[in-house]
Amino acid sequence: MTMTGKDRAALRAQAHHLPAMVHVGAGGLTPAVFQALDEALSTRELVKVQLGRSVDAKPKDAAAALALASKSTVIQVIGRTVTLYRELEREDGN
Repeated sequence: MTMTGKDRAALRAQAHHLPAMVHVGAGGLTPAVFQALDEALSTRELVKVQLGRSVDAKPKDAAAALALASKSTVIQVIGRTVTLYRELEREDGN
């Protein structure tokens, strides 16, 4: 799915009031973080990830790694908070 600027703006607006569902701590981007993100994206299309201050990776680099691993799209990075989107898989295949 190709996302337009208007699509991203609508998703940013939806994400504004969401709490961070996944937190990345001192261990960084571990398999447990990727699994938690995948589970969150399986139930919600839009997920915020909070990067702890002890995470060495730059927020944009971490966002790219998270998006790649979870097959999601980076909607925005504000400070150390990353918002990701992945369309829910429908049971009927649509």
